[in-house]
Amino acid sequence: MDGLGKLIGKRTWGGVVGIRDSLPIVDGGFLDRPEYGPYSKDGKEWPVEGHGVDPDIVVDNDPAKEFAGVDQQLDRGIEEILQELKSKGQAIPPPPPFPDRS
Repeated sequence: MDGLGKLIGKRTWGGVVGIRDSLPIVDGGFLDRPEYGPYSKDGKEWPVEGHGVDPDIVVDNDPAKEFAGVDQQLDRGIEEILQELKSKGQAIPPPPPFPDRS
């Protein structure tokens, strides 16, 4: 998904091996076993596991501000989009040809 846009925030934690259908234990607990995870197109590595995904722009939400309703990551994302609209503008594509309904 490279090239979709800028990733803003903090690096993800890097645990992407999924679990499915926890196994019940006699004492009422559950056992979760790792079962699957994404790997690279060439099949040579597990690119996210153990490291996570690095953002393009690092922004850490301050917990006190977040509790007060301020989302610094969202605000930075809006700031980036508004800046791109000023510098790149926006183009509305022309409509496609009308369908032939004959």
